[in-house]
Amino acid sequence: MSEGLGSSPTGSLTARGTDAVFGAAKVPSGIKGIDVSRWQGTVNWAGWKAKGKTFAYVKATEGVTYRNRYYPAQFRGAARVGMFRGAYHYALPNKSSGRAQANFFVGNGGRWTKNGTTLPGVLDIEYNPYGSTCYGKSKRAMVAWISSFTNRYKALTGRDAVIYTNLDWWKRCTGNSTKFNQTNPLWVARYASKVGTLPGKWPFYTFWQYGTKPLDQDHFNGARSRLVALARG
Repeated sequence: MSEGLGSSPTGSLTARGTDAVFGAAKVPSGIKGIDVSRWQGTVNWAGWKAKGKTFAYVKATEGVTYRNRYYPAQFRGAARVGMFRGAYHYALPNKSSGRAQANFFVGNGGRWTKNGTTLPGVLDIEYNPYGSTCYGKSKRAMVAWISSFTNRYKALTGRDAVIYTNLDWWKRCTGNSTKFNQTNPLWVARYASKVGTLPGKWPFYTFWQYGTKPLDQDHFNGARSRLVALARG
């Protein structure tokens, strides 16, 4: 997933984890997509569609102050070429409450639309690009923060947010919490030939970010009919 404002435009912060290998991995078969942020600017959506990408996630917000200025054009561009698309929010749990950040996300691009092509919003929660890995929160407090965000997002949209994370961060900062594994779809980051052990005892992953070059590369765990079902809610 694309990183915080002050981070490198190449790859995701998740590469800092001990379960990750930075760069590209063996390409899995099946339905593939990409995710983008301000670092990608103007995206050649037709080109990516021609390369077999079926879906895309676009960074909309971070914390309660940042909005990706490219988001409207990127989101529309993915839709224009017939890709499934969704928005994601980069969490900063030390800056404000989960509820406040969910409100900001939904108000600035994260609202879900039942049109058959819009995917549920994503909570991107991972290594802190600006300070301590777990944002100065205890494991219990982090789980409470995530609950605050996901509960508010569902109240506003009727959908359970997808949670993007990785095994290393999730274990360190939530104690490998299992609280969300029956409600929120998992988007796991691991740059290797196999997805490996999933965080939080999720029974399966919905999305897998398996590579970062030339931008973030993603895999959907299922047939196209399941992706349609996810979009339709």
